[in-house]
Amino acid sequence: MTLHPRITRYSKFESELDELESSELMQMIQEALLGQGLNDPYDPDPNAQPNMDDLFDAILNALAERNMIPEDMLAEAMQGEGEIQESRLGQQIQRMMDKLQQDGFIRKEFEDGEGGGAGQSGESKFQLTDKSVDFLGYKSLRDLMGGLGRSSAGAHDTRDYSSGIDMMGELKNYEFGDTLNLDTTATLSNVIAKGLENAEQEDLIVRQSEYSSSAATVVLLDCSHSMILYGEDRFTPAKQVALALAHLIRTQYPGDTLKFVLFHDSAEEVPLAKLAQAQIGPYHTNTAGGLRLAQQLLKRENKDMKQIVMITDGKPSALTLPDGRIYKNAYGLDPYVLGATLREVANCRRSGIQVNTFMLARDPDLVGFVRRVSEMTRGKAYFTTPYNIGQYVLMDYMSNKTKVVN
Repeated sequence: MTLHPRITRYSKFESELDELESSELMQMIQEALLGQGLNDPYDPDPNAQPNMDDLFDAILNALAERNMIPEDMLAEAMQGEGEIQESRLGQQIQRMMDKLQQDGFIRKEFEDGEGGGAGQSGESKFQLTDKSVDFLGYKSLRDLMGGLGRSSAGAHDTRDYSSGIDMMGELKNYEFGDTLNLDTTATLSNVIAKGLENAEQEDLIVRQSEYSSSAATVVLLDCSHSMILYGEDRFTPAKQVALALAHLIRTQYPGDTLKFVLFHDSAEEVPLAKLAQAQIGPYHTNTAGGLRLAQQLLKRENKDMKQIVMITDGKPSALTLPDGRIYKNAYGLDPYVLGATLREVANCRRSGIQVNTFMLARDPDLVGFVRRVSEMTRGKAYFTTPYNIGQYVLMDYMSNKTKVVN
């Protein structure tokens, strides 16, 4: 194993690497943990799973890119004739890997016949734990919300809302997600008593005035080959968005539900715990299969609102036949595939399911297809990039949670 070619020059890290917390290290290597760069873009393996050598490389590159490797340790590693793992730098990284495991962020999995200590690298694989997935969701949400520059208030718009709302008259302390319908008298009484400069969120008093709905959402995530081709990884940012949305719902909207479906040659539901390490592949885009499975999941939910959030960069190019075989046309928008896909869209409309689509490409045929889907389900279509898709998805979700009464 050799140092990453981007490593050229470094300054000494002021504090000891042993003092680096596992949470800080997780933040540094989060994109690598989500699978960025760990799969061959020209021959993706949907069952690929990173091993301990991949983790070693991710930590090494993260330290190097941040100039955190002490100069003497770096010089020894670069001048040594043996493997980097045998140097002081390699041993330091091994201790970091041990600490990640001891702190519950990763779980090492030995293959049959393997053994060794917790920090040994090699072909042994590792899994992200629930703690790790929750941390990555929180970090992604914090980054995306920081980019938005604001937070959300309110609840889902519902069919029960109208411009002539009857005030319930009940006062309560403001909580995240409440409509900012402040009761001026009660709020000022709290603030004046302690001084404006000492005002806190707990001093805000709101008057309840509208019905709050709950929502069931299925994130339909395209993992066909195109999501990692053309020199751009679109799949890792999409997974970051999904993790952020999961964390937002779990912590701020516990009445809502969220499920995930991957679609490629076929489609399958994937639990949140497995989403972070999901990989690209197989190759084609079975949008109809994804929509069908999403509908099945939403029909089990007893919620006021049901929606599908579809993230894709390709035209429908595959279809599951009644006998289970997969019909494929790599050029996309085959009349047979398109017809079956639009029938699933029509089923969504009949079931009251809105489909909001976030496109990571602007192919004219794809744009035309997505606009048709949006019109049929009264949904929305967004033209996004891997760099801003997170903000679009979160803003769309939270806009459905918001109805400010002035």
